[in-house]
Amino acid sequence: MGNIKEENRRVAVQPLLPVQLSKHTAGAYDIHPTHTLGRGRIHADYEGLVEWMLLHQQVCIDGYTGIWWDELYHTLQEEFNHRGITVQWHFAKDALKEDINAMIAPFTGEEGTVWGTRTSLRIRDLFDADKLAAMQPLHKGLHIIMGTGAALANENAPVIYLDLPKNELQYRMRAGAAANLGSNGSNAFAEMYKQAYFVDWVILNEHKQTLLPRIEIFVDTQRGEAITWVHKQDLLAGIDRICRDTFRVRPWFEPGAWGGQWMKERIPGLSREAVNYAWSFEMIVPENGVVFESDGYLLEIPFEWLMYRQYTAILGKHAAIFRYGFPIRFDFLDTFDGGNLSIQCHPSLSYIREHFGETITQDETYYILDCKEDAKVYLGFHENIDPAAFRADLDNSVLFNQPVNILQYVQAFSASKHALFLIPNGTVHSAGADNLVLEISATPYIFTFKMYDWLRLGLDGEPRAINIEHAFHNLQFSRQGAAVEKELIAVPALLEEGENWQLIHLPTHREHFYDVHRIELDTTVSFKTEGICLVMMLVEGTSISIKTAAGTETVYHYAETFVIPADADVYTITNLGRGRAKVIKAFLKEEHPVFNIVYE
Repeated sequence: MGNIKEENRRVAVQPLLPVQLSKHTAGAYDIHPTHTLGRGRIHADYEGLVEWMLLHQQVCIDGYTGIWWDELYHTLQEEFNHRGITVQWHFAKDALKEDINAMIAPFTGEEGTVWGTRTSLRIRDLFDADKLAAMQPLHKGLHIIMGTGAALANENAPVIYLDLPKNELQYRMRAGAAANLGSNGSNAFAEMYKQAYFVDWVILNEHKQTLLPRIEIFVDTQRGEAITWVHKQDLLAGIDRICRDTFRVRPWFEPGAWGGQWMKERIPGLSREAVNYAWSFEMIVPENGVVFESDGYLLEIPFEWLMYRQYTAILGKHAAIFRYGFPIRFDFLDTFDGGNLSIQCHPSLSYIREHFGETITQDETYYILDCKEDAKVYLGFHENIDPAAFRADLDNSVLFNQPVNILQYVQAFSASKHALFLIPNGTVHSAGADNLVLEISATPYIFTFKMYDWLRLGLDGEPRAINIEHAFHNLQFSRQGAAVEKELIAVPALLEEGENWQLIHLPTHREHFYDVHRIELDTTVSFKTEGICLVMMLVEGTSISIKTAAGTETVYHYAETFVIPADADVYTITNLGRGRAKVIKAFLKEEHPVFNIVYE
């Protein structure tokens, strides 16, 4: 791949994270939030990496799928040649079993299906133990084992770990410049993503966690040969600090069939060439990273490293319940000057466990950050609808490409800024055009059963997958009539207030294991975390500062998502704007039935 131009190896509208910090529009949403490690901590050279390796007899260079291993090997070999050093190389891929596709088939299902089921395979299952054992040095001198799974071949050698953000991995997959575990080539993106989600990421995340004690150097490879790297002790010190302070993950943005123009017009740094932006992955942590900075150099690590190192500091009271899985997500759905989302629902807890191997399900809410006057949210059924007639209309729509009168079956409510719509699993719903929705949800995010997609095509010119059968195994037809407005639209209630602030409760549904507050303030207010992790966003105002018990003060701007870990203890919010600031706070409930069965 060394001669392929960069633009041919990633299909994306989002620019690469730069090697060095670039200028940011002051006072505005930052698409590259960073956390400092101090001076001299992040490096951008191969010379230092090679010098470190020369201090050892054996080194394992392990890493994620999607890494451009051949290029990195050739670049390192050139450095060794320049020094006149002979290196013995072994490559982990040579020890892979030949029947990997057959091994993973039970977890990916038939080609063309949207979902698989979470794998029970572990990384050792993919390798021939005898071939790994044979990767021994033949003579004295530096011996390097390189590739995904390399550390399995020598359990005593120090590890350099090469990582890649999940969004960049997907951009490479779309371009045919990355392959799944055990594959020599690329398939259709949907099939590659399915294997990645249900197999590759499960296996590799467990592997990287077990490697943490052995890793000495972390390398960010998202820019190809232009790497940045950090010694473990420096990175862990940075992780430890932000997990007792505040942090913000790096968001990423995707166009879609119904996408809108709100983010494109208001968020600096986004490509204006994109047809629209449908999603912002504000904090969907299985696919977000955290960016660290030193002397202007940037290094991104996938979010899971924070959990492997400091899940107790982050989750506090709920750490033993969720362990390394962060349970809440924030994302934007932008339909401004766009279209309606599909008519859809999400699986019940028992269904998502039985069919897909997940531990929790996709209970959602829609918080309306902004909307036009006539914007709607589709939610719940009309009184006494006929499920069989609804099913027949949906099936006929698929068979004959004919429209469905959705309003005959599904209620539509007027959207208004700061309203919270509740979408427990099994609820029929959709966000209508001309909304900017902050989706506050449990972390699962791909289990959407579309029933009707308004007869439109996806951006690839093909119809998007319709999953009526799955949906009808999960739809709650009891959520109909007047009960919908009563039970599924939050009624704000004042909890506390002071001279210049109010704490407002936006109650969630009994199915939701998280709750939502809104803090409204004119000047300054302080609260305690009470041992609970808080996911927050400034939903009205220009900017605020957050000061924690650690003494650090961080500024966040309108529409930016950030986390206050449980261990931050006390935090003070200061309104830096002229008008009243409003801050949304999502957090786990003290008790919930799901907490008893997450890992049963």
